[in-house]
Amino acid sequence: MWFLLSGIYLGWALGANDAANVFGTGVTSGLVSYRLAVILTAIFVILGAVTEGTKCIGTVGYFTSLTLFTALLATLSAAITVTLMTRLKLPVSTSQAILGAIVGIAIVGEGWRGLPMGKLTKVVLCWIFTPLGAAVISFLLFMGLGYLVNRIRGLAVFTHLMRIGILVTGCFGAYALGSNNVANTTGAFVGAGLIAPIEGALIGGISIGVGAITYSRGVMISVGRRISLLDPFSALVVVLAGAITVYLYTQIGVPVSTSQAVVGAVAAIGLAKGIRTINKKMLFFVLLGWISTPLLAASLSILLLLSLG
Repeated sequence: MWFLLSGIYLGWALGANDAANVFGTGVTSGLVSYRLAVILTAIFVILGAVTEGTKCIGTVGYFTSLTLFTALLATLSAAITVTLMTRLKLPVSTSQAILGAIVGIAIVGEGWRGLPMGKLTKVVLCWIFTPLGAAVISFLLFMGLGYLVNRIRGLAVFTHLMRIGILVTGCFGAYALGSNNVANTTGAFVGAGLIAPIEGALIGGISIGVGAITYSRGVMISVGRRISLLDPFSALVVVLAGAITVYLYTQIGVPVSTSQAVVGAVAAIGLAKGIRTINKKMLFFVLLGWISTPLLAASLSILLLLSLG
């Protein structure tokens, strides 16, 4: 069971980073306290992981044949990649990191011809359409709900409704995060036969929740301030659109990036308000992160397997 420590570490890092995507704007705007935000995040991440996390665990765990040793190397490679990319302040996706690492393992074991191209194509297409889908959903929500919000009279009523909205959408976002991304933490060990899917979902969910509670403040404040130009309603739409997008991908069993979903949703708000509000530099670094994360994880897993195998 010591092999699971790399998966638990990856889950902890995931929770510390991605909790910001569900409550960052609410905390920095003062609508939700940090303590309440992390407690709700942990609760609903674990709930999402346990109830629906097994839907994506199969994609990660059974993407290719894994032994306990190769599962360890894949998870460790993903964790190192996430750490390095975070240090470089590049957008990071644990989904791309773990699947990139598993692809590297498959290349060493069976060569390029051994790759499950059908599964790989499905996953890559989902990665591409995650920010695009979130952008479409965000734009529709912004235009549709905006009509109702504009009819609200009174600042106190508006603030109260926004606080409730942020709490509800944040909880849904945490649930979606747990159901979709828990596969990244322990899926490889499920595929290796070390633990059952429900055990992997529970262990992964708890590790993500602990990461949110213990080490998410800095990232949460940073992310919240980065998109603080959004008004409370726009911030609510971004979180809701991201959560809907990620949850939809849970239903087809593909882990995707909550960070990239949020970026797509933010870009759509920018388009709705005017193209000049879009941070082109941020979009460039997002694209750089999409490309470099799976490539780096795959390279690390290949290097580790060739060196230690």
